[in-house]
Amino acid sequence: MKKLRKALLVICTSVLLLLVLGINFTIGWRPFLGPKKRATTDRQFESTPERVARGRYLAQSVLGCTTCHTPRDFTKHGAPPVAGMDFAGQSIELPGFPGHLVASNLTSDKETGAGNWTDDQIARAIREGIKHDDTTLFPMMPYMLYKDLSDEDLASLVVYLRCVPSVKNPLSASKINFPVNYLVRGVPQPVTGPVHGPNLADALARGKYLVNLGCGCHQAQEKLPFAGGENLRGPWGDVTSANLTPDASGIGYYSESTFITAMRTGYVGARELNQIMPYGEFKGLTDDDLKAMFAYLKTLAPVKHRVDNALPPTYCKLCKQKHGAGDQN
Repeated sequence: MKKLRKALLVICTSVLLLLVLGINFTIGWRPFLGPKKRATTDRQFESTPERVARGRYLAQSVLGCTTCHTPRDFTKHGAPPVAGMDFAGQSIELPGFPGHLVASNLTSDKETGAGNWTDDQIARAIREGIKHDDTTLFPMMPYMLYKDLSDEDLASLVVYLRCVPSVKNPLSASKINFPVNYLVRGVPQPVTGPVHGPNLADALARGKYLVNLGCGCHQAQEKLPFAGGENLRGPWGDVTSANLTPDASGIGYYSESTFITAMRTGYVGARELNQIMPYGEFKGLTDDDLKAMFAYLKTLAPVKHRVDNALPPTYCKLCKQKHGAGDQN
């Protein structure tokens, strides 16, 4: 009997040790301990005309906030916004999503929007992925990219959102199914130091900053930076993000004019881009910023990764997804 108890103790200890090691080297302990987060402060951002203008530009043209937080008509070219619903939030129906996702009402309505949220609660959500109620934002909200938003741009964005006309739009809360609701707790990272923006006079630095903030769908594959490969399914259809590197399979054949036209109109020659590409927002970017973005993209290392959404999806050994032209990689 003593030998049996000793054997059981050894087995249980070994299993426990393996479990601890498995957690340490895979998902980590954050799903169980809760997300990393900092306490919010009472800071308030001073409103100035310059900040309102910059915040509007960021929210409507650079960051694509309206893509999720403003209901849009994806049956029409450019997915125009629904009138009177700017930043009023919406339920987002995504095939195969593990739960129910809702983009919050960001207007100043106190009952259904952000009217009762503090400036720092909004700022923390944008850059750090922690909501006003201390829960974790699902990382479809790209706070992992927005962590690089400069302190001044963050202040401008919050100031602008405070100016958005109030819209009463009751929405249910997001509900993420187990175990994903626990796994996402490991994503947020507090921003505790200053974040400086680029030298705006340096076109390449400015282009890099804008591309990193605004082109997240094209850099989802860590091993294929900016070479596309993210599957995007929703009311716009089933597409995969394209390769933005200067390889022949990417945008190596683009001229500056081709790039600006695509970003403004949603057309590359006669080919129409899918509505999920936010050219409806990007058309508001200035010529100088679009030129800076293109100049930066041309400096990227070429990555051979062909994505052609006009072809039937086939398995791609590079991005481990199924997409058009996948079998050509």
